[in-house]
Amino acid sequence: MKNNLYLLIDKLASEHSLSCQEYELLLDGRTPELSEYAAKKAVELRQAVYGNDVYIRGLIEISNICKNDCLYCGIRHSNKSCVRYRLSEQEILSCCEEGYTLGFRTFVLQGGEDPFFTDEFLCGLISNIKNKYPDCAVTLSLGERSFQSYKALFEAGADRYLLRHETADPDLYRKLHPENMSLENRLKCLKNLKEIGYQTGCGFMVRAPYQTNRSLAMDLKFVEEFRPDMCGIGPFIPHAATPFCEFPSGTLEETLFLLSLLRLIDPTLLLPATTALGTIDANGREKGILAGANVVMPNLSPVDVRKKYELYNNKICTGEESAQAKEALSRRMEAIGYKLVTDRGDRKEC
Repeated sequence: MKNNLYLLIDKLASEHSLSCQEYELLLDGRTPELSEYAAKKAVELRQAVYGNDVYIRGLIEISNICKNDCLYCGIRHSNKSCVRYRLSEQEILSCCEEGYTLGFRTFVLQGGEDPFFTDEFLCGLISNIKNKYPDCAVTLSLGERSFQSYKALFEAGADRYLLRHETADPDLYRKLHPENMSLENRLKCLKNLKEIGYQTGCGFMVRAPYQTNRSLAMDLKFVEEFRPDMCGIGPFIPHAATPFCEFPSGTLEETLFLLSLLRLIDPTLLLPATTALGTIDANGREKGILAGANVVMPNLSPVDVRKKYELYNNKICTGEESAQAKEALSRRMEAIGYKLVTDRGDRKEC
């Protein structure tokens, strides 16, 4: 007979909703057997919508300059040991050209909150990309901006926007960020993005400093209620040049369990197996797919800047995480029964 935790997994798989307290019970009671059961249910739901397709995104890390000073982040403003860079428009377009030739049909422009990237610059860049590659999607991940800014970028042709909420727990948010940042504004930005019409993505860290199972349960409930198109999660990994350098990393096992729960919350969710998973485990991305994820984001950034975009220690930045190694990644996916798909990879409906 199934115990109550397995029954909660069944309930989530069928109703796609639990109370915050029930999510916390699952996190408190996580075992390898429960995780395996959740992954099995998650894969069944994902295959019903997406089959065995894995979508690929070409990640372009356009700048590691950031005006913010988040306590966990390796490119925080006060990290004086960070070697800063900023890609020019031509460098970004060259990355897109290479990516398009390799078969990528989504480009993810990610960077710190760099004041150089004005609406005027970004609108021109986005228009150039969309004019040259009309069959491609442009995803932005450039932090908090005004409603007017988000609207201008959307009208220039941006399709998606990723803005991790980091944590839905206000107390924890304050412990992870400087005083000039607020969860209230972060959530307002996410609401604005959805209202404008973006395919909107949120996300959170797993086992950030001071994070409790209650905090993680609040994240799961937030995702359930916000209904994002995408959700990016990854284990917290400390960076040596931050105040949190002594804190332990999040684990692969807990991250995989949360990926499965997110898939059970929303079978249609675009759910990446992130670089951070590949950093803490050589087969982390494959394990993420087997837990319910359906997106991978190989790196299209110029090779000489990949190491500089170091949000956390020991980020993998050469080898099979790169877009140039797409064929090797394809073989790794095929080895576990999945296939990389060359298209925009938009969210599907049930």
